[in-house]
Amino acid sequence: MTFSRRIALLGACTLAAAGLLPAAAMAQPDAQWPAKPIKWVVPFPPGGAMDVIARTLGEKAGRTLGQPFVIENRPGAGGNIGADAVAKSPADGYTIMITSIGMATNKALYPRLSYDPVKDFAPISLLAIVPNVLVVNTAKTTDKSVADVIAHAKRDPGKLTYASAGNGTSIHLAGEVFASMAGLNLLHVPYKGSGPAVTDMLGGQVDLMFDSITSARPHIQAGKLRALGVTSAKRSATLPDVPTIAEAGVPGYEVSPWFAVFAPAGTPAAIVNKINAALIDAMKQPDTVAKFETIGAEPIGTTPQQLATHLDKELARWGALIKERNIRMD
Repeated sequence: MTFSRRIALLGACTLAAAGLLPAAAMAQPDAQWPAKPIKWVVPFPPGGAMDVIARTLGEKAGRTLGQPFVIENRPGAGGNIGADAVAKSPADGYTIMITSIGMATNKALYPRLSYDPVKDFAPISLLAIVPNVLVVNTAKTTDKSVADVIAHAKRDPGKLTYASAGNGTSIHLAGEVFASMAGLNLLHVPYKGSGPAVTDMLGGQVDLMFDSITSARPHIQAGKLRALGVTSAKRSATLPDVPTIAEAGVPGYEVSPWFAVFAPAGTPAAIVNKINAALIDAMKQPDTVAKFETIGAEPIGTTPQQLATHLDKELARWGALIKERNIRMD
């Protein structure tokens, strides 16, 4: 370092200590960020839609920012283990987390949650939605529409079963919203993960399921499952011939499982904005859109404030539903 540079830095430190230097002039750390790899925590196991989204976007955003995004899977407790670790990480821009609709539901599902989804995180961007799809076993039932399922359920109240990946999952909640809005008495059968639930769906042990498009599409294409309606507000580009559930008989119905990225609370806005810009640029690239299509994901991209607003609305919506339907994790 030259003598003049040392003098300049000494002067800056002296002025800063005296409270006389503008904050912008001391923004050296943010300007130099990133100077090392960025850890991207995925709070679920490898291989799922969340993991694919993080790896796809991380690779491209890393090239844009000049440092790699290193994926770290921290599964457990419905995403809470990974979220807790990120909430307690330094707010320096070197740790971020992809999360799901669980960021909004877990506060109501877990009374002793170790983190606050609003106070402990800095929103970066809503990334994508992956709609669920109402499916039935083609060999077990003659129901060919949402209207057929509703009529069937009303003929046999409490007997029609629907599988889920577990209590409180988006697959479960999609069924709860459906039952509530259509005035149905359905029997919920929770499994430990989507895999066992789909296995029993294929085997005819349960009647229907609001599975993710990612999981259900191969079985729909094989003719083993019949798709009756997607849970999102508009039709999915992955299953364009399948109506929305709102179109098919339950007006106003919408459950759009989403994925978003957050940093620890206190992460400098300049860093948040850099990550946001890199991720949105990655989402616009044609090969990203093509990759997302293979898992039924629809890229979005928002400002940090738009994500904050979305989270607030989702916390209110799911908190009310979970209380109304008395949904518990046991």
